[in-house]
Amino acid sequence: MFESLNVLGEKLVPCSFNPKTGFFRDGCCNTAYEDQGMHTVCVSMTKEFLAFSKEQGNDLSTPNKAFGFAGLKPGDKWCLCAPRWVEAYKAGAAPQVILESTHEETLAIVSLSILKEFEYQE
Repeated sequence: MFESLNVLGEKLVPCSFNPKTGFFRDGCCNTAYEDQGMHTVCVSMTKEFLAFSKEQGNDLSTPNKAFGFAGLKPGDKWCLCAPRWVEAYKAGAAPQVILESTHEETLAIVSLSILKEFEYQE
């Protein structure tokens, strides 16, 4: 098995273990053929993005006990679907991106230069 790489061409760094994120719920923004949503962008959630996502029909802030989902809050790190990040970018609501934890497959739909404009700053 090959090591996953990030958008910087380096080893992919975990995004979050609390909350546990990723398509595989392994804490990383790994992807595979089965990942139709392309959960590859590690972001730091913002109030603006959570509101935008809810408006788009994907409520990430409300807990869903049936799926063991506690809901997200601003500051939480999460593997976001790359197409949703692009939608948020176009709408002016894109959250900051943790480049070291964002899978290189993201570059198939958004450039590194745009991602760098939104680089997470603690």
